[in-house]
Amino acid sequence: MAVDLTSFANDGRSLDTIVREQDGVVRLEDIAHVMTRAMVRHAVRSGRWSSPHRGVYVAHNGELTRKQELLVCLRAAPPGSALAGLTAAELDGLQGFKVTEVYVVIPTNARPPARTGLIVKKSRVLTTDDVHPVRQPRRTRLPRSLVDSASWTPHETRARAVILAGVQQRLTRPDDLRDALSRRANCRHRVLIAESIEDAEGGIASVPEREFDQICRMFDLPEPERQAVVRRLDGRYYLDAHWPRYEVGAEVHGIQHMEILNWDADLDRQAEISARGDRVLPFTSFWCDTTRLASGRYWLRPFETAAGTADGLGSAVYVRPRLAARTCIAVVITTAMSFGGWAPYMGAPPV
Repeated sequence: MAVDLTSFANDGRSLDTIVREQDGVVRLEDIAHVMTRAMVRHAVRSGRWSSPHRGVYVAHNGELTRKQELLVCLRAAPPGSALAGLTAAELDGLQGFKVTEVYVVIPTNARPPARTGLIVKKSRVLTTDDVHPVRQPRRTRLPRSLVDSASWTPHETRARAVILAGVQQRLTRPDDLRDALSRRANCRHRVLIAESIEDAEGGIASVPEREFDQICRMFDLPEPERQAVVRRLDGRYYLDAHWPRYEVGAEVHGIQHMEILNWDADLDRQAEISARGDRVLPFTSFWCDTTRLASGRYWLRPFETAAGTADGLGSAVYVRPRLAARTCIAVVITTAMSFGGWAPYMGAPPV
């Protein structure tokens, strides 16, 4: 139930204007020119307003929206604080990393607020280089948000994914991420974050693509063009890896490609590119980072003779069975490129 707001004059700003601009979330100092402390307490006691945190008021008594929850957490924090991490990154358009918690960064010497679902971090550096001066709710700039997110997670794979996703989704640039990282002191995963920024600049757009790149290096395959642009009749299409000299491309599909519309579009694009002469090899992200043992050996057999590397590849799978799936991928690529004139000797990787 929304409170009946009466207009009060204050340089043209009425109470309802203030409430509307701040999504109904206010502190007493925001409205002191139009409401006294007693009036605010009466609104809360009568059930027209609510106070989800000490000193923070909401101009209704219903359930908070997501944006109102963010504002309550931010207004509960000390001055100079900002939404941060994945919370701030989501507001700036990052997809695929939705969190239910609210991340807020506060000045180092400030007292952290306590609220269910609120995760508070401290920082010595909260200047306009790191906190956007205009965007509301107040939050860290996207490069800083991504670097913070990567450093706060205990999982290395997720840290890489956050950095790569920010660049892949065209939300930020590697140079901006480097700049943000340079202002961080010793932080968790610092080397890994720097490495992921380099990967993103080189065209690697996801963790599975990085695993695929490692496979190419492991077996000394030619360096591919990453995120290569292929012209289609209806526009452009990006291949995760492309060897134009050998007319071979590769796609590494994650779980999102299983959605029916994405799947249909992938098949349509692959058919068009293949019809024009290129061989497009699709792999799942699971195969790029798998520990399946038995199936790899059977996968190899149809390709060993064609690739002319039966001894080398066979011993790789026998000695180090965990390489089976990766070896299969390498053999498939090698076989496809052999039709384009590439005929290397690919021995077993070092044990």
